Amino acid sequence: MSTSVDLNADLGEGFGVWRLGDDDALLGVVTSANVACGFHAGDPTTMRRVCAGAAAAGVAVGAQVSYRDLAGFGRRFVDVEPVELAADVLYQLAALDGIARAEGTRVRYVKPHGALYNAVVGHEAQARAVVDAVVAHDPALAVLGLPGSALLRAAEAAGLRPVPEGFADRGYTAEGGLVPRREPGAVVHDAAEVAARAVRMAVEGTVVAVDGSTVPAAVASICVHGDTPGAVALARAVRTALEQAGVTPTAFTSAG
Repeated sequence: MSTSVDLNADLGEGFGVWRLGDDDALLGVVTSANVACGFHAGDPTTMRRVCAGAAAAGVAVGAQVSYRDLAGFGRRFVDVEPVELAADVLYQLAALDGIARAEGTRVRYVKPHGALYNAVVGHEAQARAVVDAVVAHDPALAVLGLPGSALLRAAEAAGLRPVPEGFADRGYTAEGGLVPRREPGAVVHDAAEVAARAVRMAVEGTVVAVDGSTVPAAVASICVHGDTPGAVALARAVRTALEQAGVTPTAFTSAG
């Protein structure tokens, strides 16, 4: 049984005057913040505000890097050349790290967003491109991704710290992947169910797939999406359930 687990959420996903989610409230619940870097959402002012809030709350900052796809919120696959993708990821990572340092903290890990996250589960070339960018910027950074993914394999091969991640509010396939958002069962909305799934991941290292089968989910970090309706209440329910189960929410960067 795990005695601690990281709790992360996607933050800073507004753009300009548009706000998405309650970043300030979530910073009071999570232990790690995946901050949008401007390619799928976010802008310099938002990035700075979230980094300042994270520093004040003692929350670890991660760069949530994406395809260059503001209109599609980074949820559309882009068949970009690996050398270009590596440059795009490096650009986002370096920008957020500079802002984070100005606010008294720094980027401690990298997590792809949306379609890029799903692509690097099996797309070897794009997975290596993301890892190449991380190595170029700071080989001490951790990489957050799906267990068994090409991304985590590439990260480990490059000497980076691979961190397996689970999703309390997303449906899983029988193969251990995420159910595509356009399909039924992709998102779990019931707070009690989301909380129970998080506890099961942390305590047993498993999750129940949409077909009812049990699949391995030994994770070091659990994500609750910050852009879903009721995200703050959902995150609080997850944190409370974890604590009641004897699992302490702790940033994975504190243990490595």
